[in-house]
Formats: sequence, structure tokens, C-alpha cells
Amino acid sequence: MAIRSDVAFFGHPRGLATLFFTEMWERFSYYGMRACLVLYMVAPVSTGGLGFPTARAATIYGLYTGSVYAMSIPGGWMADRFLGGRMAVLLGGIGIAAGNGLIALGSESVFYTGLVVVALGTGLLKPNVSGMVGALYSERDPRRDSGFSIFYMGINTGAILAPLLCGYLAQRVSWHLGFATASAVMILGLIQFLGFRSSVAHVGQRPEPRRVGDGNAHAPLTAGEWKRIGAIGVLFVFSAVFWMSFEQAGSSLTLFAEQLTRKNLLGFAFPSSWFQSVEPIFVVSLAPLFSWIWLRAGERQPSSPSKFAWGLASAVIAFCIILYGSTLTTAGPVSPIWLVLVYLFQAIGELLLSPVGLSTTTKLAPRRMVGLMMGVWFFSIATGNYMAGFVASFYRPGAGALLAMFGFVAAITLVSLLILTLLIPFMRRLMGDVR
Repeated sequence: MAIRSDVAFFGHPRGLATLFFTEMWERFSYYGMRACLVLYMVAPVSTGGLGFPTARAATIYGLYTGSVYAMSIPGGWMADRFLGGRMAVLLGGIGIAAGNGLIALGSESVFYTGLVVVALGTGLLKPNVSGMVGALYSERDPRRDSGFSIFYMGINTGAILAPLLCGYLAQRVSWHLGFATASAVMILGLIQFLGFRSSVAHVGQRPEPRRVGDGNAHAPLTAGEWKRIGAIGVLFVFSAVFWMSFEQAGSSLTLFAEQLTRKNLLGFAFPSSWFQSVEPIFVVSLAPLFSWIWLRAGERQPSSPSKFAWGLASAVIAFCIILYGSTLTTAGPVSPIWLVLVYLFQAIGELLLSPVGLSTTTKLAPRRMVGLMMGVWFFSIATGNYMAGFVASFYRPGAGALLAMFGFVAAITLVSLLILTLLIPFMRRLMGDVR
């Protein structure tokens, strides 16, 4: 456990730097593949794509992205019981690199195998690298939320660069080169993690073997711990709704960008996948501000459920904007400003909800179950992705169909916002002294 005197990385423990860059390259790999995935599936076979109908491609996208996060539950459990966080991150990275390499080969049968291998690898890496970030701080260290905001900058730096490079290579050179680049970058991330592993030597250790009769291994949960787990469960529901709306970015909003949005700037025509860099650009730009706000507020900052509610409110605004933009498509491709505004409010919502959710889960989870509870948190994202894929399967380019689909997303998110607002006092009681 790092002490507060460890301020080697912008006032935070030096291990944060290692985990920051590990996650940055892993997210580059993920978002590079994500930027190409739906477009690759719907592209005609004559252009090197798979030629899938839109509904099939959206369903596969939702199942894949959902499975990526669903695998965090067994991945977190494996780390808690057998592997430890560091080994889980290493094995997960190897799986991610191998899976993207299989997709790059171009065969449809190998394509599905690659998706499965990437999902398994991400399930090992994703919850455990986040759990290791939480382990760098004591439970009452006021730097924790700020540290997760900085960590989130690493996630989104990778997300900015990935569509620009992988998307360009995939759409303008070869689909398979885009996926191969995602694989190569994950290998770079593993090299970095191994090279600086000494900075995280005190976290993510392999657990001691558990023996029958060992009271520490089988200690029952206390009433207070059950309440905290219950709070994680409630936040799970509203997290899933947020990600259902957010993950339209890789499916319906990507198709909206490709089919119904002007893709040129000052005479330069750019690939539609580049729109997926806009939201993380906003996140990286705004993350220092949010980090400063939480540090400045200290003990006076809003509770985690309140931050969740604000995040849902931002998502509602984003889909009200795209609803209006959809009404303009009858006159031809619309200005890119509509998607830019959508991504601005999605970024604000993400910063209010996602790093806060990561931090809050590490605070609420019993110490012997951090990996598993991080898996539960990521399963909320999985659930949101499954729902996102189902909703996006109804995407059609007509204005009426767009209004129905985007309107449904906005309505569900608004209702969830109202319910969470009413539940905030109850949530505070469940969470006890955790904010």
C-alpha cells in the first residue's frame, strides 16, 4: 500500500504511471479494433469486408463488446483466488494481442475465434489493472478519485490515437492492417508493463494458497459489507443504462457518421472512423479539470450517486442533440457539428460516471473481493453493451427510424435519471461513510 508521501507521478504514487501506460496501450488496441469492427462487418466482400447485414453486424458488435466486459467477472475471480493482479494483466495482454492477430488473418471462421480470444484476454486484464490502481491508495486517501481521473486520461489517450491510426489504415489501406496494428500496440504495452513492473511490486500479488479451516479464507461478510455490496448492485443498474446509450458510438452513431454526415474539413476528406476520436479528445481535455475539481472540493465533493446522476443527465442531453440532428437528414448529409456536440456531452457524462464508478467500487468492495467486485462493475458495462447492440440493430437511415431509435435511448436514460435522483438518500445509507 502506497503512503501519501509517494508523490512521484504528478502528486500520485509512481505505480500509477506504469498502470497508466499499460492501460493506454490496451485501450489503444481495443478502440482501434472497435473503430473498424462494424464498418468491416458491413463492408462488401469485394472491398475485403464480411458483407454482413446491418442488424447482424450490430448484434455481433453488442455481443462482442458485452462479452469483453462480462469476462471481467471470471477474470477478477481468477486473480483473487489464483493468479494475482500482475499475472492476470500479463496473461490478459497476451490474449488480446493474439486475438487481434487472428482477426487480422481475414478468415470469417478465424474472425469469430479472434473475438473470443480478445474477450477472454480483456476479462483478465481490465478489472485487475483497475484494481491495482485502487490498491495504490489507502481507503481514505483523498487522492483516489483524482488518481482514477488521471488513469482515465491514459484510457482516453489510447482511445484518441487508435481510430486515427487503425481507422485510417483499415478504411484506406486494408482492413486487416488495421487489426494487425491493434495487435502490435498491445505487445508494446506488455513490454512497457514488464519493464516497469518494480513500481507495482507491492500490489497485485499472487494470493496465498487457501486451506480448509483457514478462518481468514472463509470469513463471512459483515452486515456493513453486505450493504456496501448492495450499493454496488444499485449503481450497477444505472451504470448499465449509461453504457447502453454511450456504446451507440461504435455502432449506430458510427453508421450515422458513415452514411448521413459530411466527412470533410477545409477540403480534406477523412474516414468516418475518425469521429470516434472526438469523444476521447474531450475526455483528455476535461479530465484534468475534473481531477482538480474533486481535489479542490475534498470532503465537500458530491457523493458518488450524485455524480452518477449528473452523468446520466449529460447522456440525456447528448441524445436530445442527435434526435434534432436526425430531423435534418432529409435534406442530405448533415454537418459534423452534431456528432461533435453529442460526443462532448458523452465525454462529460463519462467523466462523471466511469472513473467515479471505478474508484467507488474499489472503496466499497471487501478487501478479499476487490477483483471480483471490479468484475461486477465491468459486467454492468457488459450489460450496457448487450443492450446497446440490441438497440443498434434497429438502426435504419430514414429520419423516422432514427427518431424512434434515438428517442428510445433518450427516454430510457431520462427515466433512469429520475429514479436515481430519488434513490440518492437511500444510497448514502447503504454506502455508510464511503462517499
